[in-house]
Amino acid sequence: MQTPATRALFGFIAGALSVLTFHAGMWEALHVLDLPGLGMRAPYPVSSVGPLQVPQILNLCFWGGLYGIVFGLALPRLRAPLWLCGLGLGVIAMLAGTFVVPAIKGLPVGSGWVLLNWVRSLLINGSWGIGVALILPLLLLRRAPRMA
Repeated sequence: MQTPATRALFGFIAGALSVLTFHAGMWEALHVLDLPGLGMRAPYPVSSVGPLQVPQILNLCFWGGLYGIVFGLALPRLRAPLWLCGLGLGVIAMLAGTFVVPAIKGLPVGSGWVLLNWVRSLLINGSWGIGVALILPLLLLRRAPRMA
């Protein structure tokens, strides 16, 4: 089994990669489908956010990576199928983004209490979490020992 530091490092990488693939993929699907109430602007937003004024996509990758660290550290204790644990990670991220982050920023919590906002967030964050659960084990695969 890998060390906690290795799992944390690869968890961060898996979380960031999942933002760029699974998260953005679902975002793009919602953008292209343009379903009533679920429509989104184009993915990979580059508008500046936060006190450091970094592009939003980098901010999303950073936070996705932090959640990935937690997932990587918890990996040895996870007993359910990994995709289901990843979906749980996505639900946790969705709930944090809906209730905790707005409260910290002094904004209204609950995404306006509009059900479609919750559905959109669950779809995007849920697919991201499943992506973390699929990518992390691939990064942690051990190489076969070399023959002398």
